[in-house]
Amino acid sequence: NIVKSGEIGRLVSSDFSGAMVWANLLEENPMTGEKLDYRAVATLLEDIRTQFEDEEHSVHIIGFAKIVGDISDGAEAVIWFFLIALVITGTLLYIYSRSIWLTVLPLTCSLVAVIWQMGSLSLMGYSLDPMNILTPFLIFAIGVSHGVQMISVWIVEKKFGGRTPDDWVRSGIEDIAEIPHLLPHHGSRETIKKLLTPGAIALVSDAIGFMTILFIKIRIIQELAITASIGVAIIIFTNLFLLPILLSWLHMKNAEEYRSRLLRKAAKDAPLWKFLAGFSDPKRAMLTALAAVVLFGGGMWKAQDMKIGDSEAGVPELRSTARYNQDAMLISERFSLGVDLLTVIAETVPDACTENYEVMEAIDHFAWHLTNVPGVQKVITLPMAVKVVNSGWNEGNIKWRILPRDRYVLRQALSSIPTDTGLLNNDCSAIPILVFTTDHKAETIVTIVEAVKKLRQGEHVDDLEFELENQDLEALASELGEITADQLRFRLATGNVGVMAATNENVKAAKNPMLALVFGSIIVLCLLTYRTVLGTLAIVLPLVVVSTLAEALMATYGIGLKVNTLPVVALGVGIGVDYGIYIFNRLRMELADGHNLHDAYYRTLRLTGRAVIFTGFTLATGVGTWIFSTLQFQADMGFLLCFIFLANMVGAIVLLPALVRLLLVRDKDQKKAEEA
Repeated sequence: NIVKSGEIGRLVSSDFSGAMVWANLLEENPMTGEKLDYRAVATLLEDIRTQFEDEEHSVHIIGFAKIVGDISDGAEAVIWFFLIALVITGTLLYIYSRSIWLTVLPLTCSLVAVIWQMGSLSLMGYSLDPMNILTPFLIFAIGVSHGVQMISVWIVEKKFGGRTPDDWVRSGIEDIAEIPHLLPHHGSRETIKKLLTPGAIALVSDAIGFMTILFIKIRIIQELAITASIGVAIIIFTNLFLLPILLSWLHMKNAEEYRSRLLRKAAKDAPLWKFLAGFSDPKRAMLTALAAVVLFGGGMWKAQDMKIGDSEAGVPELRSTARYNQDAMLISERFSLGVDLLTVIAETVPDACTENYEVMEAIDHFAWHLTNVPGVQKVITLPMAVKVVNSGWNEGNIKWRILPRDRYVLRQALSSIPTDTGLLNNDCSAIPILVFTTDHKAETIVTIVEAVKKLRQGEHVDDLEFELENQDLEALASELGEITADQLRFRLATGNVGVMAATNENVKAAKNPMLALVFGSIIVLCLLTYRTVLGTLAIVLPLVVVSTLAEALMATYGIGLKVNTLPVVALGVGIGVDYGIYIFNRLRMELADGHNLHDAYYRTLRLTGRAVIFTGFTLATGVGTWIFSTLQFQADMGFLLCFIFLANMVGAIVLLPALVRLLLVRDKDQKKAEEA
């Protein structure tokens, strides 16, 4: 009886080792009108699991409510990662500055930016969800990045009269008493003068990078763009204005000892800075540029393998080892109905299911051919159910499991199939074709969607010629061609796989325009500020190389380009440009003072480069904590951002001076500077 019922693979597992219990949830409580609390439902489901599981029985739970509950539980752990990142950043900042106050003030201003961001979102009616809950990390990290640049320049302006400790050492000054220092407010004023322009350009570039994500017509990505853009706009005030104002009131204890320590440190040999300064020399610059070209070419080649969509089975937001994904895998193996569903809607005329045998037959053939597409686990549709019911009306005889041609017999079979089965609507003008897939990997979705598109190509046109390898598809298309557009058309698609398919298409279409807007805005801002095309190229080209390498990294580690990872590309470029702008701005100032490129870059490294390297490692450490998140998409974002921050830092320190040498400062210009 179970075999004849057609429930094997649906309510009963294929090996008879389990049974399925279905439950539909209401969006609102019919008594109180309250919205459904998915987390509460997930907790209750866990209670049920605990109650009935024992050594001989196991309970496996899937469904949207359980997904939401598990993701929400994982998102709550993010607060601990934020606290860990705060402690790590504070520790590194103290090691960098060797001052409690110079550690506390940048951290405070960055935290103020995060708090204001959260308050602004609340006022605008937005909230943080697991997707954009990581933006406070980014805002905090960006704030610290600019704060480090501020305190570095403030120390030089206030404590050393506007000249770096290296300058005083080279001038033969060994006694700190001979070095003047400005009043606190003078130091802050000079700091604002020197860093307002590059800081504002960098932050505006960040904001534009985030805002470009708005062009992606996916609401959750647009909310991420708004959340991040608000935070960056706030940093312009908190870190470019508030921080130097607070520094103007700072009176450090043992200030003379602090100055003496920095002077003694500057007098020591600096092999690291000398080595890095060598990248501005002609030979090493050429080798560096060639290496960048090779990396870019290799990255472009490998990036072709990057998937659009998920590269792993299971719920992509959770790790593959998560209990939910393990349950989903077991159910998928033992049942024909899994968690991944694509629904094709067959639009037809009212009452077609009872009056038009040809329409029902076409839908049945359509479903049968889909069943044979790789990646399809099972297909359920109305004609299939009608066949089973018709057999039931004839004593369960398998020979009668066919579509009745007579309209009255067809009506009799349909009378036992209500609309709440999800197989038809009230007037039978929309007939869903439920396609259960083996998984929702990118290649699986593409294969099935392409098959659906090919199958429906001939639905409206008589004698349509098909250039398909599969002869069965040609036969079906020919049959469908006998039905006019008024009678039947197939619509893609609903279900979670249908949504993923549409999302993947949007992501693929948005990627290149988004990158073009990000890079275009950075180029325009740099051109307007520095009025040099070659200098702009020196800033932007390292970003292009790193962006390409990031895509190659995604392909290598099986991280698909999707809603969760697409913003990382824009975020990485927007934040990464900060390094190049600060380095180029300081290098430009040193060159303007008459130094040759090697010396100018060495001096840049001792001040700005030191801060950039520190910032790169601090940012990477902060987002690197996400790698340990229980949520897979957070771990992916943390891994990618960690690489992008470090790679952009290396590009700004190593490739940018090489490009300046090759594009801006020629050998003859170097000789003239040395002779002078």
